[in-house]
Amino acid sequence: MTELYTGGLLFRGAGDIIEGQAVLVEGGKVAKVAPAGEFDGFSGAAIDTSGGTLMPGLFDCHVHLCLGAEGDPGTAADKLLPGQITMKALERAQRTLAGGVTAIRDCGGKDFLEFAVRDAVNGGQQMGPTIRASGKVICMTGGHGSRNGRIADGIDEVVRAVREQIHAGSDLIKIMATGGVMTPGVNPEDAHYTAEEIAAGISEGRRFNKRSASHAQGRDGILNAVRGGISSIEHGIFMDDTCVREMLAQGTYLVPTVAALRNILENKGNGIPDYVIEKTERISENHRRSIQMYYAAGGNIAMGTDAGTPFNKHGANAMELEFMADLGVKPIDALCFGTSASADLMGLDDQGQVAVGMAADFLIVEGNPGADIKMASRLENHRLVIKGGVVVSGQNASAAGPAFGRMAAF
Repeated sequence: MTELYTGGLLFRGAGDIIEGQAVLVEGGKVAKVAPAGEFDGFSGAAIDTSGGTLMPGLFDCHVHLCLGAEGDPGTAADKLLPGQITMKALERAQRTLAGGVTAIRDCGGKDFLEFAVRDAVNGGQQMGPTIRASGKVICMTGGHGSRNGRIADGIDEVVRAVREQIHAGSDLIKIMATGGVMTPGVNPEDAHYTAEEIAAGISEGRRFNKRSASHAQGRDGILNAVRGGISSIEHGIFMDDTCVREMLAQGTYLVPTVAALRNILENKGNGIPDYVIEKTERISENHRRSIQMYYAAGGNIAMGTDAGTPFNKHGANAMELEFMADLGVKPIDALCFGTSASADLMGLDDQGQVAVGMAADFLIVEGNPGADIKMASRLENHRLVIKGGVVVSGQNASAAGPAFGRMAAF
């Protein structure tokens, strides 16, 4: 099938938003990007983007498909049978796609149930965003994530835990460098692995060509992960100048997850445990400063929300663009972070840009999101979501809404 997208603005995934360009799609991939005049006489299907902007589909590099964004999502998940969790995870993935996000990285699931969703979507049996999944997070005894994670203490056991994730089919290794907000009795500032333990886990993953992500909020844990060669720091709440300097030198990505703390603060009293609120209130200002510090230094940043945590809903992921802009990130930079930069972090070489040979994973929005980020962040301003050349949400969508059917052509 061949389609021509023409009439409006174009954001390629990097650089400025430009006008006068048209995009030809053949067989679910971008075949040509050129001035619109070069397509005069085109007789195939045409999608009019006038008054709007065609851009790559968004990425969310930090979600939890097995969590449902309730006030206490872990407890809610514990009440469900494995099959129920799997079906809800699929629905959440599809809501995410309908919200303009065409690729996600699941950074910690439950008993590998999310792998069934990943495999069905990536294999084309179900419609959804491209999914990369870490499997079980690796954490210390009593540490953050121990509710559903793979508990491992000492270098040998951490290496064994990494091998287990690889054997199970994990796409990346997620290791918990510090305490966190959602686990009772732990301090976000505390380092939960020694430098030697976390370096061993990262190295073992790399030996099998696996990238890595680290929940890292406190300064010492951040540095342990960075010095061990981590691909991305998740949250990065208590970064300091040393963290910034070493992350810049390593090219480490920061995945800020602004939405996580913001949604907790905006929903106090709605079933969120008191300890979660207390820690969030205590650390939120540090989080803001850390993000602004790394952005000002020119560090690598990718978009991630922590969707699934309290009131951090799957399908509302695009709001992270607006939340980053609220902290001083320029809209055009936020768009880059949410597309090409995230594709780079996830190693998806054929996604994240509108360029020849790339997957036709698009989001078409009203207006110019480079001038007003709300055009991309808010669902009411989304016209169409296209995955692999198939319109999946918006006007004339063949599978609109959160419950997509099987689509053999995908």
